[in-house]
Amino acid sequence: MSQYETVIGLEVHVELSTLSKIFCGCSTAFGGEENSHVCEVCSGMPGTLPTMNKSVVEYAIKAGLALNCEITRLNKFDRKNYFYPDLAKAYQISQLYLPICRNGHVDVVVEGKTSRIGIHEIHMEEDAGKLVHDPWDDCTLVDYNRSGVPLIEIVSEPDFRLAEEVIAYLEKLKTTLQYLGVSDCKMQEGSMRADINLSVRKVGDRVFGTRTEMKNMASLKSIVRAIEGESKRQIELIESGGTVRQETRRWDDNKDSSYAMRSKENAQDYKYFPEPDLMPIEITEEEIQRIRDCLPELREAKMARYVGELGLPEYDAEILTGSMPLVTLFEKTIELCGNAKEASNWIMTDVLKMLNDFQLQPEDMRFEKDSLGKIIRMVNDGKINRTTGKKVLQAVFEHNAEPESYVVEHGLSQVSDVSAIEPLIKAVLEENEKAVSEYRAGNAKSMQFLIGQSMKALKGKADPQAVRTILTALLDA
Repeated sequence: MSQYETVIGLEVHVELSTLSKIFCGCSTAFGGEENSHVCEVCSGMPGTLPTMNKSVVEYAIKAGLALNCEITRLNKFDRKNYFYPDLAKAYQISQLYLPICRNGHVDVVVEGKTSRIGIHEIHMEEDAGKLVHDPWDDCTLVDYNRSGVPLIEIVSEPDFRLAEEVIAYLEKLKTTLQYLGVSDCKMQEGSMRADINLSVRKVGDRVFGTRTEMKNMASLKSIVRAIEGESKRQIELIESGGTVRQETRRWDDNKDSSYAMRSKENAQDYKYFPEPDLMPIEITEEEIQRIRDCLPELREAKMARYVGELGLPEYDAEILTGSMPLVTLFEKTIELCGNAKEASNWIMTDVLKMLNDFQLQPEDMRFEKDSLGKIIRMVNDGKINRTTGKKVLQAVFEHNAEPESYVVEHGLSQVSDVSAIEPLIKAVLEENEKAVSEYRAGNAKSMQFLIGQSMKALKGKADPQAVRTILTALLDA
């Protein structure tokens, strides 16, 4: 199979994080009761008219600028006509002829090699509803909550040759859009989904092969398996004398294979025509510049600042800037504790370990973003020691406990009064005469044992350095 190469293009659908839908005032919140975020407009009732949500246009422009696109000054909406049960109007309002963004690019790095992926266009459109199959009654139900949620569709050029490039591109899109605040890009909730257009051809050929499309892929691992599986299927089909059909296929991750759904439509099959109920949108140079001036610091610039100004290692900066929730936690922690390296150490060592232990993503963190800073500040002020701080962080992570209240309620404040510590340490020495004798005979390891026993007697609430100092004084007396 080495004589073949895979050619891939992506259509990435991203739900925008506006409070209301694209053409009505219904909520875009995820997870509501079925058909509770629906009105006459997004349910397609006859005689209703769409009203454009201005924030959708602004979010699309932000995305376009960040992805190096040209912004279309005059753009309009079109009707994409097709019938499907989750599309109540039997058409989708989208953009075909004058999409809002065009001719962009994203640079991705795979194994040290930089590849430029072209972005053909970004267009605005409305999402469809969701079909839910009820196995009990053997019927399919429709939930229209998602119908009318604003989308941008980011259409790449067919510039991918490797699955690794696809993953790097999707991760960069996700990070960029999260930084911009235009989408949470939670693939597990369907707010970022990818359609994979894939064909194969002999290495050196300039003509593309016949492509297939696998729709609504919402897992990076599944995307890798789908690309590898579909590439292998097409190559084997060609090698056996068969012909690849242009069709839409569904990837079954459980069976590790795809199956045909329907023949692949072309644009003319949708009978596009200009949307008669929406006026064209004219975007001025002043509006574009206003939005450009408000763009936040993006990942590459932030990573450079963390290394150059804050003195973080490149590895730490790369991990911390890879997720907007980690950036928010890190910067809030610095604000409270005043030490970038210490904030980084706690996140890299403790927070990431807990995320891994609980199999969570950074966006799944539910504790207040000032909690870690409060814990570090209490450690630095001598109110608790680091060991206690880790216990408090565990409670914060699992139960969103308020750090300072948790310390008080559980009696975790550090004991620093020598008169309270010394009697307990003396008792430890009396109970461990062998270790005392070994220390006095020159065995330095006995000191660590005695410190451990003393901290145990003090229930971990003393400063280890203070315990060492008192132990040294008593043992040398």
